[in-house]
Formats: sequence, C-alpha cells, structure tokens
Amino acid sequence: MNEDIWAGLVEQFADTAYASVKGLVRTYVLHQQLLDHLPPAPASVLDVGGGAGHQSFPLARAGYDVTVLDPSAAMLDKARERLASLPEEARRRVSVLEGDGEHAEEAVSGRRFDAVLCHGVLGYVEPPEPLVEQLCRCTADGGVVSIMTGNARAGAVRPALERRWDDALAAFDARHEVGVLGVPGRADTVEELGALLRAGGVETEQWYGVWLFVDWLEFSGVELDPSDSEQVAATVAVELEAARRDPYRALSRVFHLVGRKVAAAGHAG
Repeated sequence: MNEDIWAGLVEQFADTAYASVKGLVRTYVLHQQLLDHLPPAPASVLDVGGGAGHQSFPLARAGYDVTVLDPSAAMLDKARERLASLPEEARRRVSVLEGDGEHAEEAVSGRRFDAVLCHGVLGYVEPPEPLVEQLCRCTADGGVVSIMTGNARAGAVRPALERRWDDALAAFDARHEVGVLGVPGRADTVEELGALLRAGGVETEQWYGVWLFVDWLEFSGVELDPSDSEQVAATVAVELEAARRDPYRALSRVFHLVGRKVAAAGHAG
C-alpha cells in the first residue's frame, strides 16, 4: 500500500464511526470476547492495522503491553493524539509502529506476541493469505490470534434493508462490495479463515458475531443516541448474547474468529 487511502477518512472513521452506538458496541463486544481468551496482563499484544487504537488502548488500560502497527501515517497520528487520553501508566505500555500487515514480522523485528489482533483489516487485503501468514508468524506458541472481518454469508442483509433489491439478490453469491466508508472490501467465511489459520499452525478456538440488531437498525434508518448510557448498556447486553448464539451470530455482517497457536513439534509449549 503506497497510497494512504485512509488519510482522508481519519476523522470519519476514528471520531464519528467509533463514537456511534454501533462503534461503541463493536469495541465493547470485541473487548469482552477477547478477555475470554487472552492470557492475563501484562501479556504482549500486537494490533495489526490497529488504526487509532480504539480496540487496543482499552487493553493497555487493563494492563496489557500493546503495540499498534498500521500502514497509515494519518491513522497513527490520530493514535498518538488519542494516547493523551490514557492514564500515564497505560501510555507507557503502548508502542506505535508504521508498517503494513503483510510485512508485520519484519516491522516488529521478529518479536513474538502473546496475542495478535487484526480487526476490520483482512477484507481490504487481496489476497488474504500473506497477511494471515504474518499474523500467525508473529504469534508466540500458545498465543492468541484474533481476526474480525466481513461475513460472506450475510452479504445480502445490508442492501436488502436499504431496499436495494437487485444488489441484495446479487449479494447472495458475491464476496466484494463497497463498504459504508466508501472503500471496496471483501468478505470471508469462518471455515475459509479457519483453514488459512490452520495452515499457519493456529487452531480455531471460538468464533462470534460482533453486532447484529444494532447494524440492522442503522440500515433501517433508526438512529440510536450514544449519549443515552442506559440504552447503550441495554443494546450491548443483547448484542453480547446474540454474538455467541446460533443462529444469530451467523447473521452478523462481520464475525470475530479467535484461534490459538499450537506449539511446533519438538518445542515446548
């Protein structure tokens, strides 16, 4: 990626999207799902394509040693700006590196991490194999790989809710679309991503949805108030349940897959 395609989207993405109810739900639900799999703090976490640190900064607050890796200088500038909102002790646990995920191992000088996150990135990378391989390589034996990406099996939901019926019909068998930020992306399946991880020595531990009803409401034209803390808390409670139950998780527009790296033969765990 030579051109910083995110430079013009920093404010929309980092400030507006994450400040919405859907953004708050995404961050909180992913955080809770991660805590069920991460080793205790102060374990090391690499956030590949971590942008402005929305997902990893809460982990730094919780005591984790966080490295944010992103190819966008503009996003990393926003991350540094947002660092000021963290307590000093948490700020000291955060490192920021510029680099793309397909060369993550080189960017981190071969370091292995207890957890490697890659949320909302894989769908913008074509083909996905080199990035997934790097995520696995940067993970220590017994460590966690966490990927959130588009769900290819739910592609018809958004255009249908927007009453774009021709697009919805085509989406049943499509893998690519232009997302809400105006950037072309690709969706994957849990099974396909699990196979890619397995090739890198990572076995799927669990997978979840991320948001369901809050996404449908947005595309149906319903606006939720992010300042209504009681409403947000009630929304999060429902989304957490839907994210781990069938058939709801399978209908989520994005899914969260968590895997664990198996120790190589001949090496201790």
